[in-house]
Amino acid sequence: MPRFVIVGGGPVGLAAGIEARLRGAEAVVVERCGGPVDKACGEGLMPAGVAHLARLGAVPAAAASHPIRGIRYIDATGGRKVVVEAPFANGMGLGVRRLGLSEALRERAVGLGVELWERTEALGFRADRAGVTLETSGGSVGGDWLIGADGLHSQVRKWARIEVVAGPARRLGIRRHFPVTPWTDFVEVWWADNVEAYVTPTGPHRVGVAFLWGGRRGRGDFDTFLAGFPELAARLGAPESSIRGAGPFDVRVSTQASGRVLLVGDAAGYVDALTGEGLALGFGQAHELVGLCLDGRWAEWPARWSVITRRHRMFTRGLLQLAARPWLRRLAFRGLAANPWAFRLALNHGAGRPALTG
Repeated sequence: MPRFVIVGGGPVGLAAGIEARLRGAEAVVVERCGGPVDKACGEGLMPAGVAHLARLGAVPAAAASHPIRGIRYIDATGGRKVVVEAPFANGMGLGVRRLGLSEALRERAVGLGVELWERTEALGFRADRAGVTLETSGGSVGGDWLIGADGLHSQVRKWARIEVVAGPARRLGIRRHFPVTPWTDFVEVWWADNVEAYVTPTGPHRVGVAFLWGGRRGRGDFDTFLAGFPELAARLGAPESSIRGAGPFDVRVSTQASGRVLLVGDAAGYVDALTGEGLALGFGQAHELVGLCLDGRWAEWPARWSVITRRHRMFTRGLLQLAARPWLRRLAFRGLAANPWAFRLALNHGAGRPALTG
């Protein structure tokens, strides 16, 4: 029986394992942490991501999630508050606590027979024409393919000697949660000069707040950033979780495959978190990659990855231009506020559609 060895037990790695089992293959997921894996994340799923979870059979618990109807942009700089919003045209999104998402995927993977090697460190691999062998702190495990789903700073990518180039937009992010009842079923993006606040309802009585900013400002201080959005800060009160960080973003990868070693999710290349499409894209990539491997066409993965992600990469780089140029952002937002149909068109063209090519 074909076997996938997957390094990284986050949502995309678990999704790859589930995809393998749904197609009758074996899967081993190696994860250095134990239990559901938490990390810095905006925690908003676009409708495409919700559709992928339903297909995978891994719907998060209601206590760890909240429906999302659309996106709202708020810019109070330049002496004038501008609000632009649009609903999703193709279903509801979902705000979901990262731990709740990981738990749902983990339970589904275990139920399908995915082997989870938790609290296990991946140490290196050997590859030949027949397959791969991964060395870990818990012993060796062999398979037909090695999937690197181990994030922005992928160790599998380094072992495979796949070249990485840092892009020009070296941005960082931090996130924490507040025990308040969500005041909206929209994700709110509060824009200021050189920093944005992403506010996502992630449960009946929980809101997640993430900040993204240019790396020139160093690590960043959550309270200092929040003080720059007094209207938002007045709604929140005391936090209920510690701060988690991620970045730098904008990681450009020379290829997503080296023989039978293949990269998926953030490990395969990443632009920025500001669109909220990362998880939906990762789930779509896992679906396509597993299918290609089982069809004997894994060498096509870099070309397919480029097709899957092209629209997202273009849309994200366009938004980064607004984030870096306050005058252009204010001009664009005022135009969108006067023509709300344009924002609806941009949102539903740039986000929310399934990340599949066929």
